[in-house]
Amino acid sequence: MNDVGLGVENIAVLGPLHISISLVTSICLTIIVSAVGWLLTRNLSRSPSTLQAMVEAIVSVLEEAVAQVAGHHTQRIMPFIASLWIFLVFANLLGLVPGLDSPTRDLSVTTALAITVFLSVHWFGIRTQGLRRYLAHYLTPNPILLPFHLISEVTRTVALALRLFGNLMSLEMAALLVLMVAGFLVPIPLMMLHIVEALVQAYIFGMLALIYVAGGIQSQEERQTV
Repeated sequence: MNDVGLGVENIAVLGPLHISISLVTSICLTIIVSAVGWLLTRNLSRSPSTLQAMVEAIVSVLEEAVAQVAGHHTQRIMPFIASLWIFLVFANLLGLVPGLDSPTRDLSVTTALAITVFLSVHWFGIRTQGLRRYLAHYLTPNPILLPFHLISEVTRTVALALRLFGNLMSLEMAALLVLMVAGFLVPIPLMMLHIVEALVQAYIFGMLALIYVAGGIQSQEERQTV
């Protein structure tokens, strides 16, 4: 972990576009995770090796978690939610690597993730029910509630971004303060705390995203059956 602060270092500026270390780290992490995923799944066998069995077990756990919320829409949204979970786990744990910081300690990164979830809710809802039926749910049970529906969409997106950013930032600040006071006498408990908190925050963000996406799909079905 490097020094923790609210400022994010930019490595390049292209007009109004600021290229930060967090952005570059996120892109590199995405490429690496995608490449590893491709390598692990390109030669699947009916008689799985130990590595394939481990990968299949992880996928099964993720699929079961999605199925408990999304029901028969699991296969539709599983790739998005699983990818989000996997990215967040590695992104949150990246702060344990000497010289690197977790990209999720950058508000711009968590905001981008929250906006991705926001857009995905509407994308899956429209694909499942069609544009007209999807938009109609904002007028139920009464059109007067439309402003409140819109406000809730914005506030939950903001809360999603701030929650992950705040928790990761506070975790790294707490780690830095402990190291400053106690030196390196307590590195192992500190690392364990970081690992647990990183996994918990990845789970919470992914589960909230899953609930929002599944809710956007299933609310339309409930309206159809009324």
